[in-house]
Amino acid sequence: MARVIVITSGKGGVGKTTTTSNIGMSLARLGHPTLLIDADVGLRNLDLLLGLENRIIYTGLDVLNKTCRLEQAIIKDKRQDKLAFFPLSSNRAEVPITSEQIEKLVGLVKSDYEYILIDSPAGIDNGFQTAIEFANEALVVVTPEVPSIRDADRVIGILMSKGINQINLIINRIRPNMVRTDDMMSIEDVTNILGITLIGVIPDSEKIIIASNRGEPIVLEDKNCLPGVAFENTARQLTGEKSKLLKFRKYEWKKPGETNNWKAYKSIKFLLKI
Repeated sequence: MARVIVITSGKGGVGKTTTTSNIGMSLARLGHPTLLIDADVGLRNLDLLLGLENRIIYTGLDVLNKTCRLEQAIIKDKRQDKLAFFPLSSNRAEVPITSEQIEKLVGLVKSDYEYILIDSPAGIDNGFQTAIEFANEALVVVTPEVPSIRDADRVIGILMSKGINQINLIINRIRPNMVRTDDMMSIEDVTNILGITLIGVIPDSEKIIIASNRGEPIVLEDKNCLPGVAFENTARQLTGEKSKLLKFRKYEWKKPGETNNWKAYKSIKFLLKI
């Protein structure tokens, strides 16, 4: 039976969908059959980040309406055969999908996968409430900024009130040079405030934007791509495998002419041992 994990944040724009696509691809690359579901049915973007938008013909609603078979609506990723994407409904759907319909669809696929990742809509409105209804675990994605942390804290409270107690944290878009100068909250600051288990720290990088625009999860980049390594290590943590989290040395010698960004890059690379 699959582990059904909702990936949420509270605040929009923190990289939740990017995280879903990269964690999903990483799990599949590690040998775990994984299904990705975009619960933000009105503003679906997960298919874009996976490069699958042109392959969507049928949706989950078509399955329920008996317009197509289940296997026709599930899109297999051609780059990784253990990864699949299940669009619940069309972006042009006039009537939002209901929690009862999602329950039926998740029930149809639960036995075929080890992991089902549900990309939740931002906020805490009806879409969020529907997305968490059938999850038994949660990943909360935050950036080290006060509004993101505040919203995530509220989301964690709602998840716990719904009986979801296995909640893990991913800190996205960390900038080590800003942390060192106290211009950004540190990893310790965030974990102390939220009080949940940290399983991933993702460095900020323009490479993530480039990869997203290409419809290519960054974990498919070469092994020296730091954000890709960080996402894969996060997926390993999710499976129970021990892997390294990003940490930053407090003091570091800097060569003459060396920029802060290069200094931060070297520090991360050293600690990841890549």
